[in-house]
Formats: sequence, structure tokens, C-alpha cells
Amino acid sequence: MTRRRALLGAALAVAIVVLWWWARPAARPTTDGALPPARDSRDSAPAAVNAPRPATTPAPPGAGDESRLADELNAPAGTIEQDLRVVLGLLEAFRTNFPREGNPIGSNAEITAALQGRNPTRVAFVPRGHAAVNRDGELCDRWGSPFFFHAESARRMEVRSAGPDRRLWTEDDIVLTP
Repeated sequence: MTRRRALLGAALAVAIVVLWWWARPAARPTTDGALPPARDSRDSAPAAVNAPRPATTPAPPGAGDESRLADELNAPAGTIEQDLRVVLGLLEAFRTNFPREGNPIGSNAEITAALQGRNPTRVAFVPRGHAAVNRDGELCDRWGSPFFFHAESARRMEVRSAGPDRRLWTEDDIVLTP
């Protein structure tokens, strides 16, 4: 009887560990297979834009519908801060539609491809031919520089614009820290 209880307890412990492992949010590897570094973006985020989460997430485009989520990206009357909030909205819409996936991962071009429909249901959040996508398939800021995406976790993505000087990691960078 004691042996039976021990086996039952061990099986229960294994089941709990397996369920915990399956349900936990996993760190997503980068395209080279390495895990993204864990860091607090507040340490080095010049001109950070702390964007609040949208009150409501826009409905995903249906089959055959044209997504309107990216319409205001790099609009002539807009600002870079507004552009970064649009990018945040695009990422939030992606995560809402693919909750088990989390953020799209990879390089700028891979993330842009996922936002343009290379995802499990082929939902396009950024339409093909959008002016903010360069010929290399990268999502760009209003000065034509590709955004830099840093996955802080499966649910948080820091987005950096190189700013008017078009060089990353300089004082005029503008950073979205969700």
C-alpha cells in the first residue's frame, strides 16, 4: 500500500511539472538560436516613449479585408512618437490574434513578414506595398531607417528608431518601451 502511494505521488508530481512547463511563457530564441538578453530597458533608453497599452485592441482584418492598422504609420502630419505607438498597436494586434505565439520573432524583415501575413492564419496587419516597408522587407521609421526590435519577453517588445541622424545607438534615438 505504501509503495502504491509513493508511485501515485510521484506520478502526480511529474504531471504537475509537465503542466507547469507547458503553460509557462517561454523565452523566444533569436534567428541565430540564442536567447535574447534579459535587461531593464530603463537603464539605456534615451528619449523613451512610455506608451500605454491600447484600451481596446483593434479587431483583426477578416479574410479578404484590407488591414487599416498601419494607415497612420509615417503619416506626414504625424510624429515619430505616434509612429511608435502604431507599431506597438500592430504588435499588440499580432499577440492578441496569436496568444500562444507571443511577439513575432527574428530580424526586422522576419517580424515585418509576420505582420504582413506570414503567420499561421495569413492575417496581414501591414499591407503589402506599404510605404513604411523598404525593398528589403523591413519596417522603417519616417527617416527611412529600419526599426530595431528587441524582444524583452514573449509579450514585450522594445522598438527603437534611429532618429533623424539615421544611426542607431546615438542620443537622438527614440525608443518605445511598452
